[in-house]
Amino acid sequence: MKEFRDRRAAFARKIAGGVAVVPAAPHALRNADGEYEYRQDSDLYYLSGFREAESVLVLAPHHATEKAVLFLRPHDRLQEIWTGRRAGVEGAVADYGFDAAYPIAELDERLPDYLIGADTIYYELGRDERFDRRMLAALAAARTKTRRVGRAPHAFVEPGTIVHEMRLRKSPGEIELMRRGAEATRAGFDAGMRATRPGMWEYELEALIEQHYRMAGSAHDAYPSIVAGGSNATILHYNTNRDRLRDGDLVLVDSGAEYELYATDVTRTWPVNGRFSAEQRAIYDVVLAAQKAGIEQVRPGKPYDAFHDAALRVLVEGLIDLRLLEGSLDEILEKETYKDFYPHRTGHYLGLDTHDVGRYRNDDDKPRLLEPGMVVTVEPGLYVQPDLTCDARFLGIGVRIEDDVLVTSNEPDVLTRGIPKEVADLEALVGADAVAKV
Repeated sequence: MKEFRDRRAAFARKIAGGVAVVPAAPHALRNADGEYEYRQDSDLYYLSGFREAESVLVLAPHHATEKAVLFLRPHDRLQEIWTGRRAGVEGAVADYGFDAAYPIAELDERLPDYLIGADTIYYELGRDERFDRRMLAALAAARTKTRRVGRAPHAFVEPGTIVHEMRLRKSPGEIELMRRGAEATRAGFDAGMRATRPGMWEYELEALIEQHYRMAGSAHDAYPSIVAGGSNATILHYNTNRDRLRDGDLVLVDSGAEYELYATDVTRTWPVNGRFSAEQRAIYDVVLAAQKAGIEQVRPGKPYDAFHDAALRVLVEGLIDLRLLEGSLDEILEKETYKDFYPHRTGHYLGLDTHDVGRYRNDDDKPRLLEPGMVVTVEPGLYVQPDLTCDARFLGIGVRIEDDVLVTSNEPDVLTRGIPKEVADLEALVGADAVAKV
């Protein structure tokens, strides 16, 4: 818990005379009375390490004794028999290091007292209308209590302006967790590549990959896996995963293990039958070259856009060489005609969220510079939609290659380097353990 205590202390120093209120993520129903598996709000977890629902973190640096407080579900023997053990009020103090803890039912009564003496409330207005009303009621109560003596807050500030910048730069401990997630993801992709065969269902491959995440120590997936065979790979966020994998097609898999709430995000594309056709290989080679050019730019002091720009130039040059686009490189870049084949950016931040927090541009609207501790994805792709007017040999081919890259003080550190992506390695591995469909 030391790292979580240190984060709270650092955050408290930054908010000075303010008070922060961070609610847990709500439960969400899947259907009828069945709930989705619960996953804690990333900001609350980052500052507390606490994973239970129905909790609220209050940080009040100005308070005399209770500077870090957690409201949470108390012990309830009957409820714990039905839904699992709880830390309880005592556990929040003893095990999580809070100065005080109270039952969640006491939040509305106690919260106004923590607001008194603060000048600013760090709370995300507009995210949860019901909790917004509770915050405004607490503020009104604090103002009533301080009408003659004391002061109440006069402003709301988005806490993400502080905590998201903290989350952007990963600590050594966080990086180690992300390496473990990358290793679990490698195990899943390795098993999936080995088992791939024509006639397999997309969901079979998905299940096999995710099974090996679990066997490697990952309890959850970072996001719903994309397993897209054939022209499904041209649908960027396809995750229906209900078609058969056909002989002669490629399969694009975008998936990642979550380890201790930290996400991995990887994409690989390989031939279902273990051999690239000439057209598939031509597209694949362009994307791989673009990805390598992008990774080379993930260095401290480089603008965030540098790895996208480097990858994009290689992609466009490849499209010109394959006669899928006409015109000069500069003309195509200026007019953005490449977007028929490449409609997305080349990456994003990665951490507790798959598309992690942190600003991409400075106040002057220029790209921010990369710093050691940041983790980004580098994921160029080419997607030849089946309805495009171009060389028919390429129609329906979709290729994306994605790795997770840590910015260091020097060379890029590819956390997911152990997952094969060279053509020779893929062709040697794919189908090695495939079992014929009976």
